Amino acid sequence: MVQAFLSRWVPLWLIFASLILVSCDSNGKEEHILSEGELRQKNYIRKIPGKDEQVPEAVLSKGEVLIAYAGCYDCHRIDKKSKGPAFTDIAKRYPIQPAYRDLLARKIISGGFGSWGSPVMVAHPNLSMEDAQTMVYYILSLDTPS
Repeated sequence: MVQAFLSRWVPLWLIFASLILVSCDSNGKEEHILSEGELRQKNYIRKIPGKDEQVPEAVLSKGEVLIAYAGCYDCHRIDKKSKGPAFTDIAKRYPIQPAYRDLLARKIISGGFGSWGSPVMVAHPNLSMEDAQTMVYYILSLDTPS
């Protein structure tokens, strides 16, 4: 009877003990597990690496005024998602560089979709390339510390 007991329960106990030891073994390292919200935010932003260039304060001020008059706040907010992405989320994704300034300026003028999920940005064909670039500089500056 004792042998039947041991042959039945000892292997199960060994398996259970092994699982506990394996699950507790961290080798002194802690893994950071992203919560679902953090993972969603990371995937939403998808930061592009690169160094930010300096932009003159006068350009940033002009960009802020152009955004206010162009109706951008109908679909965007500074720091929270609305119909379109928050300006600060755009700034977190793109570095302040001429290539991204031009890319985003063309998107403002011609419209776009898919970069931030399903929202569609309407075209703004009456904006000049220079004004759109100035607006982009202002938006991208929102990620830099003041």
